Amino acid sequence: MAQIFEVHPDNPQPRFLRQAVQILHAGGVVAIPTDSSYALVCHLDDKAAADALRRVRGVDEKHHLTLLCRDLSELANYARVDNRQYRLLKNATPGPFTFILEATKEVPRRVSHPSRRTIGLRVPDHRVTLDLLELLGQPLLATTLIPPGEDEPLNDAHQISERFDRQLQAIIDAGACPMQPTTVIDLSGDEPVLIRQGRGNPQSLGLQLD
Repeated sequence: MAQIFEVHPDNPQPRFLRQAVQILHAGGVVAIPTDSSYALVCHLDDKAAADALRRVRGVDEKHHLTLLCRDLSELANYARVDNRQYRLLKNATPGPFTFILEATKEVPRRVSHPSRRTIGLRVPDHRVTLDLLELLGQPLLATTLIPPGEDEPLNDAHQISERFDRQLQAIIDAGACPMQPTTVIDLSGDEPVLIRQGRGNPQSLGLQLD
C-alpha cells in the first residue's frame, strides 16, 4: 500500500519530504504534484525502479522519460545545450515545459531514447517538487501520471491512491494540480518541433510552432 504524505503546497513539511526521499533511495515509485498534473517519479540511478515506473505508466523503453531538475544549471549537466537553446530554456524555466535535448554521458543510456540518445528535461515551478529535488540532491526520473489507455492526467491524490495504491510506494498529496500535462518541445534538431501542446504556451517563448 502506498504511504500518503499530506503536505502544504506552498510550505511543505520537510519531515514528510525526507521520508519520501528515503523511499526513493530504497527504489520506490512515488506520485508527486507538479505545476502540470501529478507525475510518477523514481531514482535516476535505479534500473529496477525505472522499469517499475514504466510498468505503472504502461509505456515501453521508446517512451521519453523526463528528468526533473532543480534549476537550469543542473539541467545543463544532463543535456548538450547551445547558446540558442540556453536562451530559450532560460525564458521557459521554471515552468510547464518539457524539452527534448541531446543527452550527455551523465544520463544512463537505459533511460534515454534507445535510438536517438535524447532525453526529456524540465524545471518544474512547484514548491513541493523543488523542495523534494533539493533534499534528494539530484534530478528525478519522471513521467506524467496518465493511466494506461487513457488520455487525461490525474491531478487528485485520493483518486491516484484508489487507482494505483498497490503499485506505488508513496503519494505526496499537496492538493489538486492543473489537469494539463506539460508542453513538449523537441530541441534536438535544427529547428524546434512541438511534440505535445499542454499547459505551457510556446508563443510566450517567441516560438511559432505548427
